[in-house]
Amino acid sequence: MLQDHPIYAYLPARDLARARTFYEETLGFSSGKENAGGITYTFGNGTAAFLYSTPNAGTSKASQAFWSVTDVKSEVAALKARGVTFEHYGMPGEDADGIVTGRGAMAAWFRDSEGNILALIQSMGD
Repeated sequence: MLQDHPIYAYLPARDLARARTFYEETLGFSSGKENAGGITYTFGNGTAAFLYSTPNAGTSKASQAFWSVTDVKSEVAALKARGVTFEHYGMPGEDADGIVTGRGAMAAWFRDSEGNILALIQSMGD
């Protein structure tokens, strides 16, 4: 069954060099493994995302991926200090930093250099 196997996110890029600069310099990711014309970045718990070139990057109006974090507020502050701008959607429970609290979670969204929407999610309990 598919649920027994890892799943990985795709991160589309119109300009792969620009996207690598964003992910590696702005977000601070370790340089990923280059393969199949793209770059694979590894994350916690054996997860990964594949950054690849496509003219369709940034066309989705939905989140491409999210990181499950333990402290959204500190992650947002750290990313803002690195120059990341967070989205403001005017949602109920949204604070001045763009962090939305509700439905058992805290969340914040930002766009990468290619226009992809990425999120930070903190569960507020099970």
